Amino acid sequence: MLPKLLTTIFGSRNERLLKQYRRVVEKINALEPQFERLDNDALRAKTDEFRQRLAQGSTLDDLLPEAFAVVREGGKRVLKMRHFDVQLMGGMALHAGKIAEMRTGEGKTLVATLPVYLNALTGKGVHVVTVNDYLARRDAEWMGRLYGFLGLTVGVNVPGMTREEKQAAFAADVTYGTNNEFGFDYLRDNMVYEVVDRVARGLNYAIVDEVDSILIDEARTPLIISGQAEDHTEMYVRINAVIPGLKRQIGEADPRTGEGVIEPGDFTLDEKSHQVFLTEDGHERAETLLREAGLLVEGASLYDAANITLMHHVYAALRANHLYHRDQHYVVQNGEIIIVDEFTGRLMTGRRWSDGLHQAVEAKEGVRIQSENQTLASITFQNYFRMYGKLAGMTGTADTEAYEFQEIYGLETVVIPPNRPTVRQDELDLIYKTAREKYDAVIADIRASHEHGQPVLVGTTSIENSELISKLLAQAKLPHQVLNAKQHAKEAEIVAQAGRPGVITIATNMAGRGTDIVLGGNVEKQVQFLEADEAVAADDKARRIQQLKDEWAGLHEQVKAAGGLRIIATERHESRRIDNQLRGRSGRQGDPGQSRFYLSLEDPLMRIFAGDRVKAIMERLKMPDGEAIEAGIVSRSIEGAQRKVEARNFDIRKQLLEYDDVANDQRKVIYQQRNELLESEDISDTVRAMR
Repeated sequence: MLPKLLTTIFGSRNERLLKQYRRVVEKINALEPQFERLDNDALRAKTDEFRQRLAQGSTLDDLLPEAFAVVREGGKRVLKMRHFDVQLMGGMALHAGKIAEMRTGEGKTLVATLPVYLNALTGKGVHVVTVNDYLARRDAEWMGRLYGFLGLTVGVNVPGMTREEKQAAFAADVTYGTNNEFGFDYLRDNMVYEVVDRVARGLNYAIVDEVDSILIDEARTPLIISGQAEDHTEMYVRINAVIPGLKRQIGEADPRTGEGVIEPGDFTLDEKSHQVFLTEDGHERAETLLREAGLLVEGASLYDAANITLMHHVYAALRANHLYHRDQHYVVQNGEIIIVDEFTGRLMTGRRWSDGLHQAVEAKEGVRIQSENQTLASITFQNYFRMYGKLAGMTGTADTEAYEFQEIYGLETVVIPPNRPTVRQDELDLIYKTAREKYDAVIADIRASHEHGQPVLVGTTSIENSELISKLLAQAKLPHQVLNAKQHAKEAEIVAQAGRPGVITIATNMAGRGTDIVLGGNVEKQVQFLEADEAVAADDKARRIQQLKDEWAGLHEQVKAAGGLRIIATERHESRRIDNQLRGRSGRQGDPGQSRFYLSLEDPLMRIFAGDRVKAIMERLKMPDGEAIEAGIVSRSIEGAQRKVEARNFDIRKQLLEYDDVANDQRKVIYQQRNELLESEDISDTVRAMR
């Protein structure tokens, strides 16, 4: 009661922060006319002036209003973009080491330029962390024009670069790159034998773009550098041949009554925790099959110490065959198993599962089995990012995870209001009994939207589903584009034009993060091509550019009149945040838009968490075929299921971090000693102390 009363009187913490930021925005706006009068050289000279003032004892906070005003003026001249007031507020939150939650389409890439410029003035380097190499290159090139204009250097850190190229990228004032590459460079720098081989300098300040994806979704996976271990290739093939002889048990026995088994078998699957367990009968059956295959000596048990690795192989093969599915968890490309990132839907080339799982999947698919690896160095994203002197992040969806950001990273989330209010309509979920009924309804909805000229983005949670919908649309003779991890090179191109009238785009949940869907299509890309074409005369170029813009304005109005971009999601993801991201692709910058989720009781999330309750409601209501439930109570029960999954995932990440914290203390000591030895001229004292 009391906290509510205090919030009513003083405003929430978020409102108080925004009020504080608005006062600074007024100062920046007051400086605008003064900076508009400066010529380009005088504006660029401000950078050196700021550096001198820092050297004389001024702080970054003292310089903030002027520095932001300089970046805004530079943006107007170089990028033809003026930072909105809300973008200045987002920049202040980032400079203060907080997470700025800004809706899709609010221009987060431009927001980052403000704190990046200000913090780069110290000369200690600023890292801008993106979710993929394409965005790192795009943003470095795009925003690099502004930094270059203001006298800062920009580097890009992506895989496949030479040592010298990486050193140059890290030596720049601003370095763009992916989380994986920054993390791996840190580990590699602590494995070098010469100081000159290191590529990175200190970890001063990082701004993490799509911070939820990097610090939360990917935080269950540690970064590992591996070397080859002993070879068990033949073992995987032989064990894989044994697995078809083991049968899955349906239902689980209640430990008190012994009842609950619907169909007895050799192993049970726990889809929630992604684990397999052999039953009592299963152990005996597995031992018999292994003896027949010549892998287990007569009279020996799977539990004997000598057979521990055999047991490990059996479990790895069971998981590979029953829990990891092709085109959902991995794809087979050029005779290799490539993991699909469950959060972004992207291919994770070069990444391998540990504990023999990857080799078991290779044996299952009949591709060449690569030898097992042993860990040489590893770190979690949590511990890597916590080493930065100052950390900040931005995303469209952080509020649902604000507790975790605060708890693990000490990062406060500030919700920045949109430049224009959102008018998107989020319709209630429609829930069908079977997947067939659901897909029939999805195709009917897509057809109706397509026929009245409304662009549609169809969201799926796996490559398999996106290909299934593509097949159904092809049968219905509806033209469409597919965006999934198998072809993300064309991603930005497809997403840029996904807002044209009647265009149908199917996307896995990576949905081209970082690229806006503009209603009527993206005219900027076409204008850039024209401007770069030297064969076209200047007068003709200006006329054709104007013609393109007029044509786009007509299409833009046409799509707005049709209701804006329609989002059709074919299932709920286990994280509410990823559902919100999909919704957020529509209704950008005050545009109209609609979203609806279509679900069935056969969807994994429904089946595992909410199926029985909803099924009971449907049975009681005697729902006819093709009829859906549309009720707030059902949508809320699904959100409850998602909360359960999110809480479980949070526990997994927290547990991983607690384990890694122990290793982290050791890692810090070892790396510190290693660096001291590398940097010392004479190590005889250290060697004597060890003796």
